[in-house]
Amino acid sequence: MKRTRALQIVGGLAGGALGAVATGGAVAVAASRNRLAAERRQSSATAPLSGSEPGLLPVGKACSVTADDGVRLSCEVIEPAGRRRFPELTVVLVHGFALDRRCWHFQRRSLAKLTSPRVRVVLYDHRGHGRSERASWASCTIAQLGADLDAVLRSLVPSGPVVLVGHSMGGMTIMALAEERPELFGDRVLGVALLSTSAGEVASSRLPGTFLSRRNPLTRAVGVLAAWCPRLVERVRWLGGDLIWGITRAYSYGDRRVESWLVDLVHTMISANGVDALVDFVDTLGTHNRIAALPALASCKTLIAAGDADRLIPFRHSEVIAAELPDSTLMRMPGVGHMAMLEQPGIVDDALVELITAVARRGSGIRRLRRRA
Repeated sequence: MKRTRALQIVGGLAGGALGAVATGGAVAVAASRNRLAAERRQSSATAPLSGSEPGLLPVGKACSVTADDGVRLSCEVIEPAGRRRFPELTVVLVHGFALDRRCWHFQRRSLAKLTSPRVRVVLYDHRGHGRSERASWASCTIAQLGADLDAVLRSLVPSGPVVLVGHSMGGMTIMALAEERPELFGDRVLGVALLSTSAGEVASSRLPGTFLSRRNPLTRAVGVLAAWCPRLVERVRWLGGDLIWGITRAYSYGDRRVESWLVDLVHTMISANGVDALVDFVDTLGTHNRIAALPALASCKTLIAAGDADRLIPFRHSEVIAAELPDSTLMRMPGVGHMAMLEQPGIVDDALVELITAVARRGSGIRRLRRRA
């Protein structure tokens, strides 16, 4: 009886929340299902002719890292281009919520081609995401993600200068690492790029929340329903594929004319993750507040970049971070949405190369000083 009553309550919450969303017009971006289905079909005609699924080239060496609590993290390492294989520094790409390392489709290609400086690229999937193992609900926290990043660095980047690049929840992961291991920054970690992310609670009154917030009734209802009836939620998700694709486009990109294959890429990454697995992270996103950890980044070369059409994490979040790091570079991308590195890869890549080049020069200077000492 308690289970039945709980499902009735959840069903009522879900129905009420969905009704409120529909009334408010939040799903109007989906337009007609037929039109969206036709636009999705265009992805096969506009997708890049790479001979492989987007986000997987150049091919790296697959490996895994065992987190401190035993969860296996799927990783990949791309060695430097050219004959001189010894890297000058390592760039670690940390993806965001509901995604996986394929979101760095353009960056893994551009960074792998660099010869001055020579860059080693490390990518991995968060626990519960992509090819990494599922984890317990209790361990799905940003603090644990920071510990996971620490484990990746210890295993795959035991020495040499490092640049950390984090998107959305990936940026929060870097902040969590800075909170627990501030001594790494300025010593090993010489550069940090924070893309479309936040240092404060997503749902706070100061920084208005979105459906990522634990206080959003739709998010809470779907989370409870996914815990009780995961097959039902996945079935509804499959049946509403075209509508969800349209919502993905609206919340991922600022330009509605973005190429369909780019929407398809984000949709594919999100769809590969179970709803219940994703909901496990909602509480930690809602309570994330690491503004106090930001001073640890002051000793690094820091880039803060975001689009001003981001509907998930508004640009004001980046302004809050920049206010705490006055020596950082704040880059505003007009009309760009949450997936900035896919929507405007040229702009993002240029900014990352500038950051990496500056860090390489600084790293060379530090090494010369240590040799003299």
